[in-house]
Amino acid sequence: MFNKRLTEFRSRLAAADVDVALITDEDNVYYLTGYFDYLHMEFGRPTILIVSKDDASLLITPAIDLESAKVLATADRIVAWNDGMGNEWREELPAALRGVDKVGIELDLMPPLVRQYIDTLIDPESISNVTPILSDIRMIKSPDELQLARHAGLVASAMMEAGRDAIEDGVAEFEVAIATSQAGTRKAAQLLEEYYNTTDMSPNTHFLQIMASGDEIIKTHHRASTRVMKSGEPVFLCFCGMTNFHRFKLGFDRTFWIDEIADKSQEQVYEVAVSSQQAALAVLRPGVTAESVHAAYAEVIESAGYDYPFRCGRATGFSFLEKPQLVTGDKTVLQPGMVLAIDGSVATDTFRAQVGDSYIITEQGYEQITDHPKDAGQVIL
Repeated sequence: MFNKRLTEFRSRLAAADVDVALITDEDNVYYLTGYFDYLHMEFGRPTILIVSKDDASLLITPAIDLESAKVLATADRIVAWNDGMGNEWREELPAALRGVDKVGIELDLMPPLVRQYIDTLIDPESISNVTPILSDIRMIKSPDELQLARHAGLVASAMMEAGRDAIEDGVAEFEVAIATSQAGTRKAAQLLEEYYNTTDMSPNTHFLQIMASGDEIIKTHHRASTRVMKSGEPVFLCFCGMTNFHRFKLGFDRTFWIDEIADKSQEQVYEVAVSSQQAALAVLRPGVTAESVHAAYAEVIESAGYDYPFRCGRATGFSFLEKPQLVTGDKTVLQPGMVLAIDGSVATDTFRAQVGDSYIITEQGYEQITDHPKDAGQVIL
């Protein structure tokens, strides 16, 4: 699988007249080689994949992660560097770039530390941006990736069910987060054992639980806190960060109420949010533009008298945000094999309602891969 991706990338480089590409984004390094390391730039340690259009690939990795690289990486050559020894990660780069006419980098993703050094080796005029090439390759998922997407959906659904069950009058938000993390981890472990012959992927969920309750529900990306939930209050659960199975990401969220909807005006807002997602889904199919899906969703929200909304959704995969985005101005034509998170959402000064699911674009339309009720009567707990 990774050899095939490298071959495709090389052919795209040749077509773009790029001699050598330097890949530093960890999601792109993983996509092309299968290699990932948990420290990466957060600990000041660059990992660099060098891909030539007609020569061997080279992975430059911190020595602390060399053993993992040997097991995981699909690369012709692996070179390790150590902190404070010689020229560290810079050692191989002068030779790799010597005599090269055109160098491709991920313009907006390369760490400044690496970019500054690259600029001392080559004329900045010889640099081109290969992010669009990788984004286009990654848009259409392979059958193996679509299996990961479906399994990620099962993990997300397990977390949502556990979160729903944990929401009660008198319960603190962090208790819900504990429940969702346990459920997601156990489901991921089951899937890894049943379908994947590896111990290199952890089943443990990570990323702080996005949730908000009561008056704080207007804080879109609020994290689970010590706040105690009360009867009649709304509760928002979002798994757009925690749904990360075998490195495949999805979007998934729901709004609930405890016992009853104490403020009846909230139900009307919620119904518009649900209708806006339904309008987007009525348009969703191959051959339409990304922005047309957003337009259908936004029309419902604005026609109901609410403000113009944020984007309807985005593509996901091995990154949280991929191409295309479902927003005004994105004219990408949807194709079978894309994986998209699609929201319905309405925000007011005192309340916000959101529902969101992930879908695979198919030849006939779409396949939903996250699952939880969203009718108003079914989200009152």
